[in-house]
Amino acid sequence: MQWTRASVCRRACGAALALLLLAPAAARAQEAKDDTILLTIFLRHDQSKPLDQINAQLRQQGYYKKFPPSGIEVASWYVMMGIGQVVTLKVPASRLREVNRAIEQSAWGGYRTEFYPTYDYKAVAEEERRKNE
Repeated sequence: MQWTRASVCRRACGAALALLLLAPAAARAQEAKDDTILLTIFLRHDQSKPLDQINAQLRQQGYYKKFPPSGIEVASWYVMMGIGQVVTLKVPASRLREVNRAIEQSAWGGYRTEFYPTYDYKAVAEEERRKNE
């Protein structure tokens, strides 16, 4: 095949058009991927109350129905003895308020709460370890 100025121009224009058409879809896919954050929540036990009293209050406030809100993925949920519970959620940024409200409406009184936006560092740490062996 012989390359002419016209054929090169057509190919370049075609490639540019394809990028223009595909870029919004790629950007939306990236936005959707980036929209999800990790949110670690410390649910610290109110040690002035026995566990049965805390659980009764949580049931009365609807905690077990409201938290986590439907459709929010739980990445981990641990009990830390002497502390309480540590929950890490995968939360679309647009639903952050919903998670906060679920805690405010149903967990306060049974737990003192702390929120920490987090990110997964495991792969980075493993790569650094491999580099530095």
